[in-house]
Amino acid sequence: MIIVSYDISSNELRGEFSKMLIQNGAIRLQYSVYEFNNTKRWLDIVQLKIEAFAKYFGGGDSVLVFDVANENVKKYGNAIHRDADIVYF
Repeated sequence: MIIVSYDISSNELRGEFSKMLIQNGAIRLQYSVYEFNNTKRWLDIVQLKIEAFAKYFGGGDSVLVFDVANENVKKYGNAIHRDADIVYF
């Protein structure tokens, strides 16, 4: 799993960056924090796409990518429901 957190000043670039994350399977955790639970290959592709955006970042912009082992993640509150199975009848 990777966690992506960003602080991008340009509204247009921030919107495009957020849209790219969602189109590539990100789950929004907070306004500018996203979670990816995909295969290693897919996560590598996402990181390449993030690097492609880096050339457009200004001096005040930042993006942090955290590689987190799933067994080390503790979730509380609403976040615990994201991983629960849902059964429909």
